Amino acid sequence: MAPYLYVLHVLAVLLLTGFTFQAFAAPTPERRARTMMVTGILSLAVLILGIGLMHTLHHGFDEGWIHAKLLAWLGLSAVSGIAFRKPEKVGLLTLLAIAFLALAVVAVYVLRTGA
Repeated sequence: MAPYLYVLHVLAVLLLTGFTFQAFAAPTPERRARTMMVTGILSLAVLILGIGLMHTLHHGFDEGWIHAKLLAWLGLSAVSGIAFRKPEKVGLLTLLAIAFLALAVVAVYVLRTGA
């Protein structure tokens, strides 16, 4: 079961990232409703699949890398909505999104594994 959860979780993260950067590229009012709906659904999928992976792999919420991943998820989930409210800040939001993605990767491949 875990390989399917991994694939679905990573796919949801990739799609969330793509739609987030799409919001940065064209934060117009016409695109707002659809983009917010899709990123909301994908964000929920990332969270549910991540919790499913935690349960399957017997990890707990007391592990530091889990806190880092939750922060990265929360940040990435928020920036596309902010892009529509503050389109003049897209450059900063892009850097924040990249930082949240880097945090998620570091959390899994450095903090979790202890490499």
